[in-house]
Amino acid sequence: MPVPEYRCIERHGRRVYGEHMLINAKGCNANLLDIEYMKQFLRDLADYIDMVRFGDAHVHRFGFGIEIGLSGFQLIETSQVSFHSNDAAGDIYLDVFSCKEFDEDKVVKFLKTRLAPVEVETQVIWRS
Repeated sequence: MPVPEYRCIERHGRRVYGEHMLINAKGCNANLLDIEYMKQFLRDLADYIDMVRFGDAHVHRFGFGIEIGLSGFQLIETSQVSFHSNDAAGDIYLDVFSCKEFDEDKVVKFLKTRLAPVEVETQVIWRS
């Protein structure tokens, strides 16, 4: 079966649809609690990794008790940047998914500069 043309990224000799970076960051600073700051975080991150934003960034606080945190997303022309967080722990779970490649190191650098986590774990999945 031929490879669909929409799989625009070539990775290790294989055509894939997109790059999906998953980040777990623990012990972030108080900026993580601020809805307006996190909306700007999403807009600025999309710009920083050279993505074209589509519409506004959305961030809302959800949950109960120890599970309260923010959830947010910024659509980009090539997919989305999204996150969920936990207010009490200061943790963020950030995803960047795009059918346009991006620099993973820039995403981590941006996160560290803006939210100063004490620990960062990353994983990249190539979606086929």
